[in-house]
Amino acid sequence: MASEGSASESLFPPIADYGFLSNCEQSCLVAPDGSVEWLCLPRPDSPSVFAALLDRTAGMFRFGPGTTTVPQHRRYVPGTMVLETTWQTPTGWMIVQDLLAVGPVQREKRRPDYHRAPADSGGVGVLLRIATCISGRVEAVVNCGPLFNYGTTGGTWNYTGEGYDSMRISPAEGDVQLELAGNIPLGVLGARCYGRTTLTKGQSAFVALTWGSGNAPASQDDAIAMLDTTVDFWRDWLSSAKIPDHPWKPYLDRSALTLKGLSYAPTGAIMAASTTSLPETPGGARNWDYRFTWIRDSAFMLRSLYRLGFDWEAIEYWGFVIDAVSGGDLNRRFELQIMYGIDGKRDLTERTLDHLSGWRGARPVRVGNGAWNQQQHDVWGMILDAVDVQFHRGAATIVAPVWEGLAGFVDAALAHWHEPDQGIWEVRGDPQQFTASKVMCWVAAARGADLAAQRGDDERAKRWQAGADEIKAEVLDKGVSDRGVFRQHYQTDDLDASLLLLPIMGFLPPSDERVRATVLAIADELTQDGLVLRYQVEGTDTGFEGKEGTFTICSFWLVTALAMIGETERAHALCQKLLAFAGPLQLYAEEIDTTSGEHLGNFPQAFTHLALIEAVSLLINSEQEGAAASHG
Repeated sequence: MASEGSASESLFPPIADYGFLSNCEQSCLVAPDGSVEWLCLPRPDSPSVFAALLDRTAGMFRFGPGTTTVPQHRRYVPGTMVLETTWQTPTGWMIVQDLLAVGPVQREKRRPDYHRAPADSGGVGVLLRIATCISGRVEAVVNCGPLFNYGTTGGTWNYTGEGYDSMRISPAEGDVQLELAGNIPLGVLGARCYGRTTLTKGQSAFVALTWGSGNAPASQDDAIAMLDTTVDFWRDWLSSAKIPDHPWKPYLDRSALTLKGLSYAPTGAIMAASTTSLPETPGGARNWDYRFTWIRDSAFMLRSLYRLGFDWEAIEYWGFVIDAVSGGDLNRRFELQIMYGIDGKRDLTERTLDHLSGWRGARPVRVGNGAWNQQQHDVWGMILDAVDVQFHRGAATIVAPVWEGLAGFVDAALAHWHEPDQGIWEVRGDPQQFTASKVMCWVAAARGADLAAQRGDDERAKRWQAGADEIKAEVLDKGVSDRGVFRQHYQTDDLDASLLLLPIMGFLPPSDERVRATVLAIADELTQDGLVLRYQVEGTDTGFEGKEGTFTICSFWLVTALAMIGETERAHALCQKLLAFAGPLQLYAEEIDTTSGEHLGNFPQAFTHLALIEAVSLLINSEQEGAAASHG
């Protein structure tokens, strides 16, 4: 059973130290000691089979040296999602390569959950781990202890075949079945399947955990071939990216790979993060499930995918958004909510898993997300901005049922923009007249008017533009403090990082003095050690007590906004600082504690990597344009 939170903090690795693996259908996190501590099956939003990330007794799968737990070095094989760990032991050196395997897609039978056209390659239901001795002699040890359904359900291991190299476990309840196989003799110790073998220089061994229709490699050569196929898949995918030759290119590469890894190939969805309940406040209660897709992310997602040249990913993500809001039926009325399940599910009712201790005692652990039915008025602006990105200058090609559904969103924004809401940060206190929410309703009306004009829908274009003008007039009247700075909401003069969206979304030009004053005020007054807070906790009714770390997406937004208002040197310095805060594997969680540099919140965080792509690309472009101008 799960612990009561008495485990010391040292038992939980830092969040940023985990390696993230994906095959675009499943994902997992690998701790520095070689333990897979987070894997949900059969989908990334399913219950876990390994959840030591949230409780040290909730299941793990380690493969590494028997006497050493601190690696010498960890990295991704360049251009891939294959994790490579180098170990130094008292008797020798070993490398372990971990991957969620990718292989040819079997198309003999359609999958009912697959809503997109399958690609040539995809996930094959195999977590492969290969150990190679590169010097001396090492002992490779397997320790696999799954606990199903978030650590509540065990199972019984049984041999398959006539040898000792393959075992299977099924839960007492549920239909997830795991098989562990390889070329290491296996046995059972209580609930764990274990094995060990000694390797000398040049020798290798492998183990493969499989589920569904996945098949383990039959030999060491087959394991290496599966590794090579997976490496080739990721490198081929990344080779299509339009990423400039620049010292910051590795950060863009890793961010692109992370976004791809957070995608769910059957539907085209992209998760906000691969985890649930990693805390925003150490030991606190701000612990949420992020294994869903937020409409808030859509415009940023599409802009980043197109910017990097991943047109098919953008098209399929847009397809997921349309499927989600239409329920798969273009002839019904579109319904918009702030987030959806990766299969388009609407009801994401939240519950707590009180048997889990939480990462370093942060409770409760939650599954589902209670914000799914909140009123957040930014959502209309976000989806219309996404439409504008997707159909840039091509609104006439939007089919009539989709156009009518989108028109309903513009009308909804104009019908409700006067009302208070929970805001972009999903605060669980009383609704407020948030300035950024009003601005996003303006985005819905302004983008809608532009799209309608392109289509020749003149009546809507005129009406929506008039609505946009009315919203802008009120925001400029009520949303600006006496010192000429935009305020969080109409009843306060407090700052809010969401106000950085005003220039980014084109509400006012960067040259506007109110925009400039707001950006600089946030940079000077809403930061800790230069990194941006979402808001001042003591002045915002979030429904919770305690501090928050700095929100990394907001810090990258500040980089973008500073560059837009001409503070290029300051933007460059902040960007360099943020990149220095990247985790050891160039991954980011949601927040950064500036006193320790530790990452907080769910991991890896798509929105952070999206904001990185936007900010870094803007600075690189400005550098290149400046260099071109200087050469005349």
